[in-house]
Amino acid sequence: MSNRIDATFENLRATGEKAFVAYVSAGDPNLERSLEILIALAEAGADIIELGVPFSDPLADGIVNQAAAARSLAAGCDTTGVFELIRRFRKSHQVAIVLFTYLNPVYTYGYNAYHRDAAEAGADGILLLDLPPDEAALNCEMASHAGLRQIRLIAPTTPPGRIDLLTRHAEGFIYALSRTGVTGSHGGPSTRIGDHVSAIRQHTDLPVCVGFGISTPEQAALVASVSDGIVVGSAIVKQVELNADAPDVADKVGAFTRPLIEAAKAPR
Repeated sequence: MSNRIDATFENLRATGEKAFVAYVSAGDPNLERSLEILIALAEAGADIIELGVPFSDPLADGIVNQAAAARSLAAGCDTTGVFELIRRFRKSHQVAIVLFTYLNPVYTYGYNAYHRDAAEAGADGILLLDLPPDEAALNCEMASHAGLRQIRLIAPTTPPGRIDLLTRHAEGFIYALSRTGVTGSHGGPSTRIGDHVSAIRQHTDLPVCVGFGISTPEQAALVASVSDGIVVGSAIVKQVELNADAPDVADKVGAFTRPLIEAAKAPR
């Protein structure tokens, strides 16, 4: 089945460019502003948008993204609101969207129904933070993906045997963490990220995008030089937080993100 994530990486390979994946929380600071932010990121040149689904217990996230989820929930965003946000975005833009979520809201909604409705709304992939692929394999209900590419996280401490398992069950691209820990809890990306990417590439031909700790154009350029793309999350979400009450929050987020995208995509 044709998928925007696959098409995006095919086009990037053809042009020799690296991918820029931007993370924001859906509904932050509210649904109207969130739509404007998605459009601003798309028009700034983001190739893929990771859309965080607000959840009350985002244990893998640091304080910046936890606060974003809290703002989204306080503004009334729920799963149906996230799907409606994607539908509205799809009226004007075709940038690939990956849902970044925990298992609880998916399972509560209904695993198959969630995947079906997300794909019908216009989502292209899903990253289930707390569902290991070996555990998913034990539940036949979780075998159906209904059109969403299953993105996998791989940490720098993941042993080779585990990398092999994760990559065998991965689709779309690999999200390689530059460091261990929760989001936004560290300084810059690890200086050994190139070794981490090389280790993953021994097990898969999927593109490898690196996230955690990227907040400056210099860091973006460095990580892009040893990977197939970069993921920037907390630094963008922090801009939403700082400008949450500003009517031009989307413009400010776009202005912050554009130099990071240019640095990641600069010829090298």
